[in-house]
Amino acid sequence: MTSTGSTHSTGNPTSDARAGRALAAMHGLAIGDAMGMPTQSMSLAQIRADHGVITGFVDAGPHQRIAAGMRAGSITDDTEQAILVGGLLVEGGGRLDPVRFAEAIIDWERAMEAKGSLDLLGPSTKTAVERILAGVPADQAGSTGTTNGAAMRIAPVGIATPATDLETLVDTVQDASRVTHDTGLGIAGASAIAAAVSVGLDGATRADAIDAAIGAARIGATRGHWIAGADIADKTAWARTYLPTVPDDERIDVVSRLIGTSVASQESVVAALALVSLDLDPWETLGIAASIGGDTDTIAAMAGAVLGAVHGPDAWPEHAVRTVVEVNGLDLHPLINGLLAIRTRTTD
Repeated sequence: MTSTGSTHSTGNPTSDARAGRALAAMHGLAIGDAMGMPTQSMSLAQIRADHGVITGFVDAGPHQRIAAGMRAGSITDDTEQAILVGGLLVEGGGRLDPVRFAEAIIDWERAMEAKGSLDLLGPSTKTAVERILAGVPADQAGSTGTTNGAAMRIAPVGIATPATDLETLVDTVQDASRVTHDTGLGIAGASAIAAAVSVGLDGATRADAIDAAIGAARIGATRGHWIAGADIADKTAWARTYLPTVPDDERIDVVSRLIGTSVASQESVVAALALVSLDLDPWETLGIAASIGGDTDTIAAMAGAVLGAVHGPDAWPEHAVRTVVEVNGLDLHPLINGLLAIRTRTTD
């Protein structure tokens, strides 16, 4: 990868292999989301009291407020909104129309409220939706959004968009994020995840995927509205070097204390990429992500999307895929086919 925005892959997968990696990315997102569901927004102390370290799918525990009563293997808003974005991308032939997205995300939250769910829109997306309802144009509503809402649902953009030119990929990410997260922090975080997923589909290693994420984050940080916050590219570059030096039994605490696990993009996106960079078993990685406190479902979902793209179907135990598919009624094959058709048209 060069600083001018170009990148490379380490392989040349067949179309079937790329489809397998794309499906594994979306399955990984759903698996991570479901593993983090029972611990989301909880402290380390609460997680340890209820669950210890997460090693698989578990029901929501006694301290879980947002996902209270949800059964093991259930997905949350992370996967639901990623599927929503993917469907709108396919509908728009690769473009996410701001007004159409605003309407869809408003309809989604109203449906969640109607069934009594507390798993609603995040702070940046909620603010943007309220501004849209107040008459602010949809393409101007995201001028304050710095949280990870765009990054958590961006994997379909990475699947549909090649990363042969990172500037072009970031253009697409910004278009997809503009309604809710049109800030340097929001776009940088989403660009990092999209780039890592995209190069993973083309056969990149984990190290290459992190390189691409850092490069895309540097570009994304220059886009949209400026709001103060730690640089995601620099923080990720530091974390990938530092975290491997930490003893295994201290990593959860170190990620929580030094990197951070809040909804802020410069914390949760970096945490997800730092865990990916450890080169542990993907399933084990998601268990750690689900155990670190804070926005665990989103951190594990982002890590799962990247790991699925890089490792393909072998990343996930068959029982894990079967569980998230059956518990949530997922059929992602049509969505993957539509997203890859966009990617193929882009490269032709």
